[in-house]
Amino acid sequence: MKGKITSLVKEHALYPQEQLMKVKNDSYRLNIGIPKEQEGDENRICLTPEAVSVLINDGHEVVIETGAGVNAKYTDRDFSEAGARIVYTKKEVFQSDIILKVNPPTLEEIEYMKSGKTLISALQTGKLQPEFLEAINKQKITALAYEYIEDKAGGKPLVKSMSEIAGSTVMLIAAEYLNSYNGKGVIVGGITGVPPTKVVILGAGTVAEYAARAALGLGAEVKVFDHHIYKLRRLRHAVGTQIYTSTIDSLTLRNELKRADVVIGSVRSDEGSPFVVTEELVAEMRPNSVIIDVSIDQGGCFETSRLTSHKNPVFVKYDVIHYCVPNIPSRVARTATTALSNIFTPMMLQIASVGGVDAMIYSKEWFMKGVYAYRGNLTNPHLARRFNMKYSDLEIIMATRY
Repeated sequence: MKGKITSLVKEHALYPQEQLMKVKNDSYRLNIGIPKEQEGDENRICLTPEAVSVLINDGHEVVIETGAGVNAKYTDRDFSEAGARIVYTKKEVFQSDIILKVNPPTLEEIEYMKSGKTLISALQTGKLQPEFLEAINKQKITALAYEYIEDKAGGKPLVKSMSEIAGSTVMLIAAEYLNSYNGKGVIVGGITGVPPTKVVILGAGTVAEYAARAALGLGAEVKVFDHHIYKLRRLRHAVGTQIYTSTIDSLTLRNELKRADVVIGSVRSDEGSPFVVTEELVAEMRPNSVIIDVSIDQGGCFETSRLTSHKNPVFVKYDVIHYCVPNIPSRVARTATTALSNIFTPMMLQIASVGGVDAMIYSKEWFMKGVYAYRGNLTNPHLARRFNMKYSDLEIIMATRY
C-alpha cells in the first residue's frame, strides 16, 4: 500500500499544476478626462492613443472630448479604437476624477468640476489672475501645475521636456524673421567668407542648451549670459564646446545686445522672471534684429515684451522684431504630445499603484511639490505672497489626513 501511494504521488507530480490567476485590484481605478483646448493656439494634448491604450489595458477609464486631438493630428477614431470614451460636451469630460489639460481651464470649465477632483495643467503665471485661484479653491479642487511638478531627482520633467522642444525650435523661428521677406535678409549661421549671425542667449537652462546646440550647428556665433556661474559651467559641459559665457553684467550685455542679430530670452523663475533687458537697451539694438522671449509665460525677460499668439506671433518696437508666443512647443504639437504622454502615462500608473492622488501626494514628495491648491487651500507660498492670499502648508494638511 505504501509503495502504491508513493508511486501515485510521483505520478501526480508530473501532471500540469494549477496556479491561482493574479486578479487585478480595481479599488484604485482611475477616471481620467481630457478636454479639448479652448484656445485655438493650443494644439497639444496630454496623451497619445498608444498611451490611452496602456491605461485602458491597466483597468482605467479615459474620457476624451470630441476633437481634442485634431490639432495634434489624432482623430476621435484613433482614441476610440484605443479604448477611450468619446464625449460631446465639456461638462461631461469635466466630471472626470482627474483632468489632464495643457492650458489652465477657464472659469466656466472650473465650475464644471466636482469638489475634491484633481486638475493637472500648466499654470502660466505670467497671465495668472487671482480670480482663477479663487475659483479653484471655491470648488475645493486639488490642482497641480506643470511648472512645479518635480521628479525623483529634483528636476522638473514637464518644464524640461517642453524646454527641449522650445530650444530646438527657436532657431527655426529666428530664421523665419531674419529672411528677406520678414527681416534683414540674412542667413542664420554663416558660410565661407561671410561673418556669422550673432546670437545672444539669456539664461543657461534647458532652452539655452538646445538653442545653443542648434545655433552652433548652423555656424552662428553664440554668447550665453546667466546670473549663475554653475549654470553657465553646466551648459558648457552639456554643449561640449568652449562656448562664450558671461554673468549678466550691464555693460558687457549692453555691448553684445547692440551687435546681436538674435536675442533669446530664457530666464525662468518660480516667482516670475525679472526683466533682464530694459526698454532702453532694446531701443539700442540693431534694426530688424529679432527678440524671441521664451519666458513670456513667466512674465518675460524684456521690458518691451507682451504676449502674442501663433496667429499673430510678432510685433515691432524700436525697429526690433519681437516674438513672444508663450506656447512655442505647440508649433510641433505631435512631437510635444508624445513628450507629454511619456511623462503622464507612468505618472498615472503610479498614482493608481499607490492608491490615488491623495496617497501619491502623501508618499511622494516630488509629486507634492507640484500642488498649488488642495481642497480649498492655496498651498504654494509664492502665489500666496504674490496675490496676498491665505497660505496653508500642504505637509501639515497631509499629516493630519493620514
